[in-house]
Order: sequence, then structure tokens, then C-alpha cells
Amino acid sequence: RPPYSYSALIAMAIHSAPGRRRTLSQIYQFVAENFPFYRRGRAGWQNCIRHNLSLNECFTRVPRPEHDPGKGSYWTLDPNCEKMFDNGNFRRRRKRR
Repeated sequence: RPPYSYSALIAMAIHSAPGRRRTLSQIYQFVAENFPFYRRGRAGWQNCIRHNLSLNECFTRVPRPEHDPGKGSYWTLDPNCEKMFDNGNFRRRRKRR
């Protein structure tokens, strides 16, 4: 299992995209292509991705422009949260005791 949280995986996917935005299916594709652990048949990780996108305030849904055909909205990083994922610091936080 990669040492990254689902939020970090989503942030990596969005950061690597042109225009810093991706659809849900593009986020799935990025994760599966870059982390072989998620290529296996289990779909539970996709539920976790959706859950993080909808509940984490760092991710913002942007409607697809009319001239851009396709399905689904785009997801971007909230500008106030950009610093949380700066300098490639995508690792999950350590648990405090």
C-alpha cells in the first residue's frame, strides 16, 4: 500500500493535470496508472476517493464549461489548501499520541 492518504493521492492527480483540474474518472485513472496497488479488482478505494472529494474542504467541484463535452464536473484544489500539499509533501500526517 502506498504511504499516501486518499486526499494526498487526489491532490497529486490534480497537481499533475494541465489546468490543475480533473474529472472523477481522470482521478481514478491517475491513481491506477501511478500506483499499481490500486490496479487490483477491488473498487473500495474508488469509494474512498469519492468520499474524500465530497467531504474534504480542500477539493472544490467546478462545473464543466458548455463548450467542453463529456460527463461529470471537474475537481480542483481550493487555493487556501494549496500550501498543505506544497513541495511534494503529500505524505499522510503522523498520528499523535
